Amino acid sequence: MSHFTSEDEALLQSMLRQFLQSVKEKITGAPSVECAEEILLHLEETDENFHNYEFVKYLRQYINNIVGSVIEEETEKCTSAQSQGEVSGYDTLVQHVTKKTRESKEYGDMIHALKNVMMVVVESLINKFEEDRIRSNELDNKTKKERQSGYYTDNCSDSDSSFNQSYTFMSQEQLQLLVERLDPIQPKEVRQEALQTLCCAPPSDILSSESWPQLRKHLTMSLSDPDAAFSEKILRFYAKAFSSSPFNMTREVYTSLARHLELYFLSGEYCLCISAGLDVSNTDINRLLKKVRLLNEYQKEAPSSWIRHPEKYMEEVVESTLSLMSVKHEPNHPTTSDFLNPVYFLALLDIKATWFKKWMHAYYSRAVVLRLLEKKYKTLINAAVQQCFDYLEFCKAGVKRNSRANDFSQHYCSDKQNFSYTGPELQYIYFVHSLCLLGRLLIYKQGRNLFPVQLKNKKDSVSVTDLLVLFTQLIYYSPSYPKTALAAHTDSYSPTSLVMEILQVFCDQTERAAECLYKDAVIDALLHPVQSLLSGTEAHINCLENTLIDIADILARIAAAEGGLSVLLYGENEKLAKDSPTAVHVIVQFTKKLLHDNISLLSGSETLPVVKGAFIFVCRQIYRNCEGLQMLIPYGLHESIGEAWKKTSLLSERVPTPVIGASSTSSINLESKNILLWEETLLDALLNFSATPKGLFLLHSTGAMNDCVNFMFSSLSKKLQTNDYEEFGNRVIVTQMATTPTGAVALQSSGFIKALVAELWALLECGKDDMRITQPKSVPVDPIDQSCQKSFLSLVNLLTYPAVFELLNKQDIPNKPMYSLREVPTGIIDIIDRLIILNSEAKIHSLFNYEQSHIFGLRLLNVLCCELNTLLLLETQYKVSQVLLTAQEENVTETLEGSGDFIIDSLSVERNHVLVRINLIGGPQERILPLRELDKGNDPYPWPMFSSFPLPRCYLSEIPKKSEFKQDKDLDKLLSLLKTPEKHTEWKEIFRKQFCKVMKARPDTISGIILAELIEKFVSHLSESHLDCYFSTGSYKATNADAKNESLSSVQQLGVEMTVRYGKYLNLLKEHAEKGLCFVLMNCEKFLKQQQRAVVSSLCCLQEHCAGYDWFASSVFLMMAGDEEKTLTFLQQFSRLLVSAFLWLPRLHISVHLPVTTVESGMHPVYFCSAHYVEMLLKAELPLVFSAFHMSGFTPSQICLQWITQCFWNYMDWSEICHYIAICTFLGPDYQIYMCISVFRHLQHDILKHTEAQDLQVFLKEEALHGFRVSDYLEYMEGLEAIYRPMLLKDMRNLKVQNK
Repeated sequence: MSHFTSEDEALLQSMLRQFLQSVKEKITGAPSVECAEEILLHLEETDENFHNYEFVKYLRQYINNIVGSVIEEETEKCTSAQSQGEVSGYDTLVQHVTKKTRESKEYGDMIHALKNVMMVVVESLINKFEEDRIRSNELDNKTKKERQSGYYTDNCSDSDSSFNQSYTFMSQEQLQLLVERLDPIQPKEVRQEALQTLCCAPPSDILSSESWPQLRKHLTMSLSDPDAAFSEKILRFYAKAFSSSPFNMTREVYTSLARHLELYFLSGEYCLCISAGLDVSNTDINRLLKKVRLLNEYQKEAPSSWIRHPEKYMEEVVESTLSLMSVKHEPNHPTTSDFLNPVYFLALLDIKATWFKKWMHAYYSRAVVLRLLEKKYKTLINAAVQQCFDYLEFCKAGVKRNSRANDFSQHYCSDKQNFSYTGPELQYIYFVHSLCLLGRLLIYKQGRNLFPVQLKNKKDSVSVTDLLVLFTQLIYYSPSYPKTALAAHTDSYSPTSLVMEILQVFCDQTERAAECLYKDAVIDALLHPVQSLLSGTEAHINCLENTLIDIADILARIAAAEGGLSVLLYGENEKLAKDSPTAVHVIVQFTKKLLHDNISLLSGSETLPVVKGAFIFVCRQIYRNCEGLQMLIPYGLHESIGEAWKKTSLLSERVPTPVIGASSTSSINLESKNILLWEETLLDALLNFSATPKGLFLLHSTGAMNDCVNFMFSSLSKKLQTNDYEEFGNRVIVTQMATTPTGAVALQSSGFIKALVAELWALLECGKDDMRITQPKSVPVDPIDQSCQKSFLSLVNLLTYPAVFELLNKQDIPNKPMYSLREVPTGIIDIIDRLIILNSEAKIHSLFNYEQSHIFGLRLLNVLCCELNTLLLLETQYKVSQVLLTAQEENVTETLEGSGDFIIDSLSVERNHVLVRINLIGGPQERILPLRELDKGNDPYPWPMFSSFPLPRCYLSEIPKKSEFKQDKDLDKLLSLLKTPEKHTEWKEIFRKQFCKVMKARPDTISGIILAELIEKFVSHLSESHLDCYFSTGSYKATNADAKNESLSSVQQLGVEMTVRYGKYLNLLKEHAEKGLCFVLMNCEKFLKQQQRAVVSSLCCLQEHCAGYDWFASSVFLMMAGDEEKTLTFLQQFSRLLVSAFLWLPRLHISVHLPVTTVESGMHPVYFCSAHYVEMLLKAELPLVFSAFHMSGFTPSQICLQWITQCFWNYMDWSEICHYIAICTFLGPDYQIYMCISVFRHLQHDILKHTEAQDLQVFLKEEALHGFRVSDYLEYMEGLEAIYRPMLLKDMRNLKVQNK
């Protein structure tokens, strides 16, 4: 059936015609013949009805009849071959059958027959179309000479054409004839007929022809034709060209239209004035607006395609636009100032300058626009700036007259259709357009480079800062819209909303904000209404409440950025003090007045709580930072917010409980809801004080800590905080809370810890309930599975010693005889029982994932025991070492002789590491910790395991022999200064300089006996000076050394054992040193007890005379080589000095020297003073490190408190610990802060690396400070002292009256 009959040809011709009619809309929209061919080739992919066309069905049936048998035969052959393994895969089968089919004789004959018949059919169709076209021409009385047989008419109408005419493909000769007929000198009928023909032709053919330049001139002139129908047809041709032709062609159409409009506005024919208004229903105005609208539509569409074409094309469009917009009358023209120029028409159609926004988006076009604006069309910028200034003056005048300045703008707030605009309305429209244009221009650095500009009526030029001040003033001087209008029009054109958009964009980009927004002039402008309300002067402000809310929004955004906070705190130039108070003082004073309802103009306002909340939020952004909090402390803002919360909480308690079935209005009215919302706002504000150590201390003084933690836990439970920044912030707050006893107790009582433990257990043992199990869970590669890592870090952040002491003190391990598989732990004691101390078969069998869960517990134990006080507590209460040793003893191979070798597995390796860590004290070069990884080779684990004490000697480093003491002049001078200090009035300063000199040159000489002598004599001299004594201490006589150590707690006794073992290792102590150290600790406890106050508190730490072991006294005991008399005398003298408050933590435990509120908080001054300033200096000196801490949800204050509490034991070698104590004693307590900053500087690279690895807190707690030497950083510390000492020492000396 490869041949076709005449009936087949007729049928094919009919089906092909029908097929072409069906797809006519697709092919007639193509800009060229090539594009039409491409559309037809891919029709199957784009047309869902492709297989329903009769023509396609016929072809498919024909192909199936001819080659169907060939395909089936080849498929059977391949299938049999595939079963024998000769051919594999579906794709191979398809390719093989296709190849064989195309090579067959049947396929060749079919293709040949199809080609022949289709050529006949297509030729027949062309002839038929030709006959139809000729007949049509005869009927229209058109001569055959003017119409050659070379054109082809398609009956498909152009979908983009407004005329619904068919396309006519024309030759060059025909086009040239068309151009001649469109010449304005031709008769009207001839031109109209020619224009009709033009509209039927494809625009791409017209634009690409040689006749187009001349035709463009004729069309440009004809656009001014008085016949509206004629010019509208040209516009329709332009519109069709814009929609169906490429940019390289349409640019000429656009420039033609722009040139026509420019000539029209410059002609004497145009004489519209602004003051006369504009009636858009007028025919001429309507025609003009249509032209401008067509221009504007192209402006908005062109940027999507012009990057694919040469820059000069785009430049033509840009320049023609800017040239049109710059049209104005000559200066001496009588209506120059009142001239309604093209910008007004463009603003009417595109009030928000969307075209300009699109043009400025990409650098490709932005560079051209800005270059032309700078070189030729800067008057456009000047005019826009002038319009903004004029509007501001108009608003100011209206406000002073107490009148509505926005009467002319109500047009935009009305649903009524308006056909006319008054002069003021036109000015307002142009103002909005100018505002949007300038706002977009200022975003870009090159745009800002166009400033300053010089205005005619202003002496001084207008800078970017001046313009932003103007924008800011618009917020409170411009009129506001009625609420009903704003509700109806979400896309508001009010100046306030537009300015807010601009300023918010500025705030979002740091560099842009720093260059423009962080200026004193701008901040002063923002605070002008606030200043007016504070001073009580008359404030000419529209809609005061909304204005204040908007101002607070911008101030909060500014305060959220580092540079913005700095300008609020210190002004534009921090070094140059401002005469007037900086912004932060104005903001906090105003916020306090708001909270106390002392602003008369706002009294009784419905939105007053919203205004209060907005300004509280600004303050919150400030006091979340250490330096911001320092500025706010004198104002007692925390007290004001606390008082407001207490009042509101009393009101909220009266809110009736919702009743089931009752309507919401009857159970809880709107007022009650507002009260609850206001209470949550205040709690959130108070909660954010706890982002810093001192802020947490202030929060405790308000009495709202428990309520704040409950609120935080409730918010987290409801998943209200989805923002990453807020999540980091909450993790930081939890970490700060956990560093203090009161915070830990609040977290426990809120249910936070219970929820954390439950979530951990679900991940570790149960898996997620909603997880669909399709395959067995893979064995975790890491010791702690990635799914549990977040929970692990949360526990590490939570379990500081203050928290552990409150949660575990005197708590017994459950040790149940049986555990249900469904029994979920509820607290930290359960985690220790179920994951760490697995001392029974019942505990082991209760775990689904025994090995993974126990490793988790051992890793957690390892981190906890890095804090020596926690180690002592766990060891004395739960005998952790013995449990681990027993587990190791049981983990051996069984042989005929009895116990064999230790089994090396993940658990035994972890236990071995923990046992070594918790039983050895020493710095990085003093102890060797076994690795927790296996090596390749015959000996995968070279570290010896053990199941009883003492530890193998291989874990102790050899102590280097002391170098022989050599005489040193500088050292001799240092010693001589202490022998006769009274001879030198400035002996302390001289001594300190000499000490620094020796430390930098020969730090190793300041050690041992020499250091003990230096520090002993230095403290002795200072304690005799009333000026140097900070604390007054009563007389105390040491108890006889016969006193037994039974008076010491088990924790103290274990600490003594560890200290003595370390001292003997260092060759500093002799036998029976335990008795001497017990004597020192017992007397210290009694001596300090004389200066302690009685406190009634539920906190466990306040019920003990000393919460934790005295690591400082033990350090001094070692420095004095075990001489208890010298040690005790030194400590008594040392206790009079200010530095003792920060180096010797037990010194101020429940001390009478501290205010009662400070004592009741359970927070040590080292936390809310030293650690607070560490965070403050860290942000200023090492911003990358500070950011790393924030991203990790960890705090510098927590690790610093751990280091300082245990005098850097286990983190530094003994010589460096001595140097730490020495520099703080000799150089001042602030050196404790500089020391911590130096450590962070030393660790900067590692901190950034471990932040990326998401284990920063584990690294800082577990790893010793490798390579850190105090002497290497002494010069750096001196630099910090020069900058920060006045502020730090002032606060440290205010210890006794700390924030009373």
